[in-house]
Formats: sequence, C-alpha cells, structure tokens
Amino acid sequence: MSASLKSADKSLDITIMGRTYKVNCADDERDALLEAVGYLDQKMGEIKASGRVGSLERIAVMAALNIAHELLVARNSNTQPDVQAAGNGFDMAEAKRRMRGMQAMLDEALAPQDKLFE
Repeated sequence: MSASLKSADKSLDITIMGRTYKVNCADDERDALLEAVGYLDQKMGEIKASGRVGSLERIAVMAALNIAHELLVARNSNTQPDVQAAGNGFDMAEAKRRMRGMQAMLDEALAPQDKLFE
C-alpha cells in the first residue's frame, strides 16, 4: 500500500499489547488484517508471559522472528511436490501480497511512534 490512500481504504483502530494504532485498510482486507492482528497479539502475549523479554520493542522483534520462522517452514514444506499435489489450497503468492500490504499498513501506523524514540 502506498502512502496515499485508495478510495476504498478506511481507517481502522487495532490494538496490540494494549496499545491502539490507527491503520488504513481496504474493506476487502479488513478480516485478514484483524486475523493478523489477533495472531500477532497472541504471539507477543506468549513472549511477554515467558518473562524473558521485557521491552515492547524486543517482544515485537521476537514475535516477528517467530512468525517469520513459521512462514519459512510453511513455505519450505509447501514447495515439496507432494504437498502441492495434495491441493492444500494455500496460495503463497497471495499470502506474500497480503503480508506486504499489511507490512506497509503497519509501517504507516507505527511511523509516529518511531519519533518517540528519537
């Protein structure tokens, strides 16, 4: 997603680890974004509950690493011929496109928070 808003984009408040962020999201990607937010919040909560990581930034980085690892494992297992032949319905190109869109939305939403740490 670019910095300029598409006409179908709407502002959406999301909450991760008790902090609310405003993001822009196309109507047709709203459910996927909310699912991703829920998943990220769950992962970050698990890391926080372990007590080994303190700051929100470190929790976010650890969650990102865990999720990236899960993605790579899924992608690598999806490239096996027998997995693709089974027709599991997972479209990696679509997943990547949606992740890029969500990353752009999160980057846009988090930009004001970055200024707090300068």
